[in-house]
Amino acid sequence: MTTIEEKIIPYIPGDGVGQEIWQASQNVFDAAITKAYNGEKKIVWQEILAGEKSFNETGEWLPEATLDAIHAAKIAIKGPLTTPVGGGIRSINVTLRQKLDLFACVRPVRYFDGVPSPVKEPEKTDMVIFRENTEDVYAGIEFAIDDPKTKKIIDFLQNELDVTNIRFPETSGIGIKPISKEGSQRLVYAAIEYAIKQGRKSVTLVHKGNIMKFTEGGFKSWGYEVAENSFSDATFTMRQFDDIKATDGLKTAQNALKAAKEAGKVIINDVIADNFLQQILLYPERYDVVATTNLNGDYISDALAAQVGGIGISPGANINYHTGYAIFEATHGTAPDIAGLGKANPSSLLLSGVMMFEYLGWQEAADLITSAIETALINKQVTSDFASQLNDATLLTTQEFGDHLITLLNK
Repeated sequence: MTTIEEKIIPYIPGDGVGQEIWQASQNVFDAAITKAYNGEKKIVWQEILAGEKSFNETGEWLPEATLDAIHAAKIAIKGPLTTPVGGGIRSINVTLRQKLDLFACVRPVRYFDGVPSPVKEPEKTDMVIFRENTEDVYAGIEFAIDDPKTKKIIDFLQNELDVTNIRFPETSGIGIKPISKEGSQRLVYAAIEYAIKQGRKSVTLVHKGNIMKFTEGGFKSWGYEVAENSFSDATFTMRQFDDIKATDGLKTAQNALKAAKEAGKVIINDVIADNFLQQILLYPERYDVVATTNLNGDYISDALAAQVGGIGISPGANINYHTGYAIFEATHGTAPDIAGLGKANPSSLLLSGVMMFEYLGWQEAADLITSAIETALINKQVTSDFASQLNDATLLTTQEFGDHLITLLNK
């Protein structure tokens, strides 16, 4: 008798369009598993509460029971969630990342043939973003203009630390931006390890260290340290290039870089954040795996998503590579204006599910879903976001798109 491998996976459908994209996606996930494993593997879906539905039912935006379920399963998948307005929890997504210490936000960005794009050669974009997920301004350490604590902080800065460049101290809010060596290095370590395992050619550290020298500049320096101390046999850093150039000349440094590439070593370099946002438009093919700080990663991920068709088709994962906890999520918002109309594209959630299956080692199911999406897009059988931009497209509702993918993967 064949033993069925069952995996319990908690899921949060999400708010707004979340329910409809979840229903379409869950059907595709189950169909892909059935097709790939002929009944030998199965997911037991466990709905857990968060967001608006949770608040309406329990009075809590993020119940403790939800965190307990994720702790037990170590993995979850979710749709988009409403950010509460007013007091209380700042952001459910940020809270989940911080409470579970999901330090790496991983965003693969690639182009699918047939997807409308605002750039001429979107196919040149193929990157994986590793965004630090728990520090930086997202730590949420802020003090409002009318908070008495703000005056205390400003007084301390001016009187104890001799800070003179707070231009309008009486009318300033204050934010604190913590970036640690430990937090930076575990993120960069994960990015380099991923690049080596996936046969990627480079890891680029993106930072604003020319201005924020001890936070973002620290991120860059600590990232190079990880490469040179933990991956010396598998990487070659541009900091090493500069050292060789300074002692032995440019030609010797160029030869060392060439030899490293020929040996298949991962090249570790760095780019200033604002320059990087320009470079990904001009020369996206030069970049492969990207490791960056939290706020930079937020900007970069959305900018790159736009180049390949928008966040409606961009997947995401939040992972702690030490503990194994991981939440896979749609990267777009709740879009309440189109909720219930069948217009939402479930591809972001579907491709996040692909990432989840890959994380589980269920590559066959992942490949079936990816292939079906590729075929549907090439054949212009799409939801309204793409149909409005394509000639001769077949307009499908959210559920019809999911059903069509099931037909394709079962061929």
